[in-house]
Amino acid sequence: MKYFIRLSSFVLAVLFGTGCGQNETSYLEANYTKMEVSIPMRDGANLFATVYVPRDTTQTYPFLIKRTPYSSGPYEAGVYPNDVGPGGSPRFLEEGYIFVNQDVRGRFMSEGSFLNMTPNYPGNEPGTPVDESSDTFDTVEWLLANIKHNNGKVGLWGISYPGFYAAASIVDTHPAIKASSPQAPIGDWFVGDDFHHNGAFNLQDGFRFFYNFDHVENTPTTARREPIDFGSDDAYQFFLDLGPLKNANERYYHNTIPTWDSLMQHGTYDSYWQSRNIIPHMKNVTASVMTVAGLYDAEDPHGPIGIYHSTEANNPGINNTLVLGPWFHGGWVRSTGAFLGNVSFETEASTYYQENIDLSFFNYYLKDKGTLDLPEVMAYGSGNNKWFEFSAWPPTESTPLSFYLGDDGRLSTEVPQADASDMYVSDPANPVPYTGEKTLRRTREFMVEDQRFVTGREDVLVYRSDVLTEDFTFAGPVSVELFVESTGTDADFVVKVIDEYPEDAPEWQESAEKYLPDAPMAGYQMMVRGEVFRAKFRNSFEFPEPLVPGEVARVAYDTPDILHTFKAGHRIMVHVQSSYFPYIDRNPQTFVDIYNADESDFQAATQTIHRSAQYPSRITMRMLDQ
Repeated sequence: MKYFIRLSSFVLAVLFGTGCGQNETSYLEANYTKMEVSIPMRDGANLFATVYVPRDTTQTYPFLIKRTPYSSGPYEAGVYPNDVGPGGSPRFLEEGYIFVNQDVRGRFMSEGSFLNMTPNYPGNEPGTPVDESSDTFDTVEWLLANIKHNNGKVGLWGISYPGFYAAASIVDTHPAIKASSPQAPIGDWFVGDDFHHNGAFNLQDGFRFFYNFDHVENTPTTARREPIDFGSDDAYQFFLDLGPLKNANERYYHNTIPTWDSLMQHGTYDSYWQSRNIIPHMKNVTASVMTVAGLYDAEDPHGPIGIYHSTEANNPGINNTLVLGPWFHGGWVRSTGAFLGNVSFETEASTYYQENIDLSFFNYYLKDKGTLDLPEVMAYGSGNNKWFEFSAWPPTESTPLSFYLGDDGRLSTEVPQADASDMYVSDPANPVPYTGEKTLRRTREFMVEDQRFVTGREDVLVYRSDVLTEDFTFAGPVSVELFVESTGTDADFVVKVIDEYPEDAPEWQESAEKYLPDAPMAGYQMMVRGEVFRAKFRNSFEFPEPLVPGEVARVAYDTPDILHTFKAGHRIMVHVQSSYFPYIDRNPQTFVDIYNADESDFQAATQTIHRSAQYPSRITMRMLDQ
């Protein structure tokens, strides 16, 4: 097998940030030597990596590896990246690690065939198909043998897709891997991460991500695809004009985006998706694991919790920690964590995490340095804005509390007795928007956005509790149970849990600094969690079933997890609606393959939510014991 090492020159000074300047030298370049290496895998493919080794050779260092499909570049000797290590923080550079960024198989400068969410094949024995575990195993073996001044210990980390690799790489862990931190890791692309939520397709993210992500050149390559030109600044109107999903290929993709084609061909939870679910494969893990997740992550809320639970169940005795915070996707290193949108969290949760958790975790397990006293679960809750420590997730010190949809838009802990229902007409030609902003990009901030922009719509049902007389803190998933009836043969049901502020709530910052300056905090309707369920999957994601007009059907599901305190003086509010556009594609409301639907398949339908002792539509949250 062939491999190469290319040492970078120290001739070209680079600007801290991009890497090409005449008068400035970054801390990374001044203190680290860049190497470009090609690492042989057991099947003959060579995977490319950039390695940054401390210039100080008076001591040994552990490896800290990020495996990524997003490029390990810059691919030029003497050119350094903005940063390396978790969050690009100087704290890791100053501490001293051997940083490795690797292009995964079939991406950029690595050979082989790329597979999205590579299926896992248990064991790393000869004859077993290659997967992320075996590629990592071979990578670690090579690094230990070929990179000098290492201390024999390896750590892994990554956010989002690289978080998936940080998790998949520790299945059947290489003995030298002592610590791994999957952060916002993708777990399952059909059930709850990124491009599907309970079978409903995330149109806005999926459309632009795969256009930019899929390679059109053969690897190895340093080429990147140009972003798609929307010709618009209004995603709602753009996707409404696009029409049925199949128009995306006809107008924009022209069968040049293989992953989009795969999405369109696998509209149910078939073997394609099941094999790409890494969550049940978290076995034979010997490394210490710290999974990090944002409780306001719109992209990957499902994977982190699932990976944490699977790792915990399948690997008794290892150190397995979950860190949760009031963060958007990657917010623990991409923000201070002091606020999101218009909502203040009062203290800098991200700063605390960076100063007390992440570097301490890797130093402890990779350098035998310092002390580490992390609880099983470390979580920062919104509402009362403080850190909690728990021995399990959801916390054992919590009790389920149900809130029933009642008469006159009332949300109550009492089971309704009389037969009653609420109804609305859901029209795919006029879907409920997921955000009040006119924007092309899917914003982070919509996860806490003021919901007053839709509260008055006739196709949004609104239920409110009485004014709370004490604080209530809820932790874990929100369990939704709806008894529905439709004049159509399919429907989406979106449930949003909202914290309605009192009319005398004070502003927390100057209006000019607010994300939405026209949304006063007095009466603010803060979304705490919203989630969709596609009704045809109510009994099975693999085998969809139509709704039967005139018959009542039970739709039950769990939303992603929350940790939020509804303060005294506030109300708990619930919205029920049947579209969430264009974050989620339009449901035709006829039982068809959504990816091959015609415009004629999209029909308005009357949705009825039943609420009675026989049909107790409700949400259930786990209340922390006071």
